[in-house]
Amino acid sequence: MTGDLPMTLRAYRKLSAAALPLSSALIHRRLKQGKEDPARVNERRGISSSARPPGPLVWIHGASVGEVLAAAALVDRLRALNIRILMTSGTVTSAEIVTGRFPPDVLHQYLPYDTPRYVDRFLDHWQPTLALLVESDLWPNLIMSCAERRVPMVIINGRMSQRSFPRWQKAQATIGALLGRLDFVLAQSGSDAERFASLGARDVINTGNLKLDVEAPSADRDKLDRMLALLRGRPVIVAASTHAGEEAIVIGAHRKLATYLPALMTVVIPRHPKRGGEIVELAASAGLQTAQRSREQMPSAQTDIYVADTIGEMGLFYRLAPIVFMGGSLVAHGGQNPIEAIKLGASIIHGPHIQNFTEVYGALDRTGGARQVDNGEMLVRQIGQWLSDAALRQQSNDSAVAVVEQLGGALERTLAALEPYLLQLRLEAGAADA
Repeated sequence: MTGDLPMTLRAYRKLSAAALPLSSALIHRRLKQGKEDPARVNERRGISSSARPPGPLVWIHGASVGEVLAAAALVDRLRALNIRILMTSGTVTSAEIVTGRFPPDVLHQYLPYDTPRYVDRFLDHWQPTLALLVESDLWPNLIMSCAERRVPMVIINGRMSQRSFPRWQKAQATIGALLGRLDFVLAQSGSDAERFASLGARDVINTGNLKLDVEAPSADRDKLDRMLALLRGRPVIVAASTHAGEEAIVIGAHRKLATYLPALMTVVIPRHPKRGGEIVELAASAGLQTAQRSREQMPSAQTDIYVADTIGEMGLFYRLAPIVFMGGSLVAHGGQNPIEAIKLGASIIHGPHIQNFTEVYGALDRTGGARQVDNGEMLVRQIGQWLSDAALRQQSNDSAVAVVEQLGGALERTLAALEPYLLQLRLEAGAADA
């Protein structure tokens, strides 16, 4: 099957095999940076300490937190069909999310580095019956090796961004050879479907965005009651999934708003929790009182900025705030998912950089379900308007909920597209049990 590979992929396979001795240095550097789990680094080499369960096994791969959470409802439905799940991802944070969100029978492994030897070890051990790749994390050796082993592969919630598309067009033969090895692509929008098809995917279906079907995140009732008691009716806003450069804007907005709302508290939830310390320092240098959740500090009456640098508590903080600024949008990151906040009653503010969720934010903005701000001054004005007008704020959230309901249904369409595979898996599982 290698004979039909373009020269780029043949070269990639040889170079990645030759680079194998460098993997130890890479792992060592990532360990120092806190990007690897010391107890599980062998998984990056395709070595697992976990046994493969008997029977059919569906392998779901999501690069990081967003992709893992996008697949959450699908995982729940597959488990209800008694289908065993192996989930892989590439970040420590996403591994923690899997542990916290899913039951123990959902196995998690770190994706092996994309060298032929490590990939073969991984596939030899796990022998997946079906591979579901979330969004667009396409590793050539993994795809080529799965194709050689005749493992069915499907992209689910497929995304091909406006930024990535022109780059892949310049490597049409390469991406075409990879996409052509997939059984089909389930795209999250019409524009994504068109891009995948034009790049060489054989069968593309627009099933919609699974992130619109995620359930609202839960919150520990005792923690929520304690936080509400501590805040005693203070106005609270949340800046969620912020990136470097955005916290300074949010802190500046807080200072201006606090001149006429002195009781205001802003919760900053960094996209990467390890940045919590630097955000505390940034707020303190602006003369604001801070508390840091990862240090088990609770907000007091004097707390201006509460840095929520923990994992798995979005549901708690979204329930405290009627207004949420979604980060990754005032800097050139592409925006973050607003759906969970909307489902918990928040009115959404975002910046101009929302290409990761173009269609969702477009629909929200057109109906007034979200508001775009381009800078700190606009952020201050929008927050101030909504804090002073609860009816206007509620109207925005009502519009947002309607948009989410209208655009939903991706989970059912995805399951319908996968039904031939799932039927075969159930038959195989029944035969194995007999």
